[in-house]
Amino acid sequence: MKKTFMGVRLRRLREERGMTQVALARALDLSASYLNQIEQNQRPLTVPVLLKINAVFGVDVQRFSDDDEARLIAGLRDVLADTTTDRAADGLGEAVSLAEIRELAANMPAVARTLLALHRGRREAHEQLEALSLHLGDDRAGPAAQAPMAYEEVRDFFFARHNHIAELDDAAERLAAAWQLPPGAPEPGLLYRLETAHGVRVAQLAEPRPGPEPGGAGESAQRRFDAAARVLYLSPALQPAQRAFQMATQLAFLEMAQELSRMVEGAGLSGDAARSLARIGLANYFAGALLLPYALFLHSAEALHYDIERLEQRWGVGFETVCHRLSTLQRAGARGVPFFFIRVDRAGNISKRQSATHFHFSKIGGTCPLWNVYEAFAQPGRIVRQLARMPDGRVYLWIARTVTRSIGGWGTPGKTFSVALGCDVQHAGQLVYARGLDLLDPEAPVPIGMGCKVCERTACPQRAFPPVGRPLEVNEDVAGFTPYRVSEIAVRGT
Repeated sequence: MKKTFMGVRLRRLREERGMTQVALARALDLSASYLNQIEQNQRPLTVPVLLKINAVFGVDVQRFSDDDEARLIAGLRDVLADTTTDRAADGLGEAVSLAEIRELAANMPAVARTLLALHRGRREAHEQLEALSLHLGDDRAGPAAQAPMAYEEVRDFFFARHNHIAELDDAAERLAAAWQLPPGAPEPGLLYRLETAHGVRVAQLAEPRPGPEPGGAGESAQRRFDAAARVLYLSPALQPAQRAFQMATQLAFLEMAQELSRMVEGAGLSGDAARSLARIGLANYFAGALLLPYALFLHSAEALHYDIERLEQRWGVGFETVCHRLSTLQRAGARGVPFFFIRVDRAGNISKRQSATHFHFSKIGGTCPLWNVYEAFAQPGRIVRQLARMPDGRVYLWIARTVTRSIGGWGTPGKTFSVALGCDVQHAGQLVYARGLDLLDPEAPVPIGMGCKVCERTACPQRAFPPVGRPLEVNEDVAGFTPYRVSEIAVRGT
């Protein structure tokens, strides 16, 4: 374990318990002077001390992980990049350096989280003001005005919980055992539960019916539930695993209605659209956990060294479903590899992004074209892997593969996405995909960033525009290609 200086967090834990340094030192069987040095960041917080804290107070040691600090750093950088232009216009002074951001996240995490919350509130208020201005016919809102994006709120809701909803995971695991759902063949058990417990029979949709998902906003072409007739209609285009997932999702609405409502109401979401999306997201989470019960799935994932294709065969589900489930395995005391999960289309639109730990997806500048999630489109159906280094120096192992869906015949447009799964290089040795890679070679990782607007790599050949808050240099081409000399700029008249 590398040296971890977490004095502020240990001091906060002590203050929360209303203890003096002497009392805490006695409880942890440490000398008062040694504890004081830890709190002053003169000594690192070691593994033995962490284990004592866990044994005495029952505190999850993840509270002292530097993952939380990295998440705060990424969030603060995004916030400051987002507000740089406004700050400069208001004459609020110089930009905040990365060193200052790191200091804030490390030594005052509560202040950092408060700043992030304030920024979210400011952004939401601004969006609401613009929407209200348009509603009242005030054109001062400008062309960029739009209503608050509910899906971003829901993503933040899952992100804040490290993409693990313990209540739903525990309930799904318990019910999967009670209903005796065999791995890879759950459909008969799901059909039996729907019919015997809820009087619901499953039928096939005659034709696809467009519309949003169930949960308060309508119903989709994949699943339509007729509550009056007690019939669950499923699309004939669904594969067996997809049929099972849709049935499991409907069981979430039927079996877990009170729990879903309680979690949604307690999430502090701003409107009905966000609450509806959150309810759907939680129901889908339950469905995945029901088909892939936590302990059994984690055991098979570790036994197979996280080989996604072998997990597909073992559990009878698709590539994307396995990736998504792997990104949720963060149960206290039984954690899997903390993965980041993302799904993107050819145009760079991110339709899914989940992070079990510190990796941060930029909200203001798109993603990096050097990321292997885009290379996967050039090699459809094949898993491509990449060691990637972020601007903060952290190195990650990423794997990506395309997935294609088609619900129609010839000439009907289908869907093609690139699905990617990543983890910190410190966990890469547990993955079959690390075999043959030199994880210690400092030159092996490809330098990538969260997006051009928040990336400091000015020499990147793929840069589309300068980072937010940094003016374009006189010798620098606006698109970020090879810089021109001043004389060439003059000759070209640009």
